[in-house]
Amino acid sequence: MSKPKKVSDTGRTPMDAALRFLARARTIRELERHLDACEYGEVEVYDTVERLKDLGLLNDTAYAEDFVRTRLATKPVSRAHLREQLLSHETDLDAIEQALLAVDDETQQKSAVSIAEKYARQYSNLAEEERNEMVIRRLLARGYSYDDARAALAEATGERDE
Repeated sequence: MSKPKKVSDTGRTPMDAALRFLARARTIRELERHLDACEYGEVEVYDTVERLKDLGLLNDTAYAEDFVRTRLATKPVSRAHLREQLLSHETDLDAIEQALLAVDDETQQKSAVSIAEKYARQYSNLAEEERNEMVIRRLLARGYSYDDARAALAEATGERDE
C-alpha cells in the first residue's frame, strides 16, 4: 500500500503547487525554491522536479534557449547581458552556454545596430553630439561594450566612427 501524498496547509500536493507555479516558464532552481518556500520536504521536492523533467515540463536548456530567442526578438541585449539575466534566474550554466551559442558576433552586431537605429530616430530632434551620447548610453545599458556601441552608432547613422 502506497503512502498518502503530503498535502500542504493549502490543500495542494507538491505536484499541484509546481504545476500552478509553472504557469509560465521557470528554471529548475526557481521551482525548487518555490516548493521549499511552500515547506514541502526535500524528497518531495526532488521527486516532483524529477517527474516534471521526465514529462518535459521542466528543462533549463529549453528555458534558456527560449529566453534568448524571445529576448532578442522583443528587446535585444548583448550576449553578456543575456548571460547575467539567465544567471539571475539561476539557470544551469551548461544550459546558458548552449543557449548563448545562438548569439554569434553577427547577431550581436545586428541587434546593436537595430537598437542604435531606434534610438537615433527617437533622439533625432537633439543636436548630433547629444543624440550620439544618448544612443551610446542606451547601448551600454543593454550590455554592449563601448567599442561595439560606437560601431553600431556609426553604422546606424551612416557616420564615420572617429
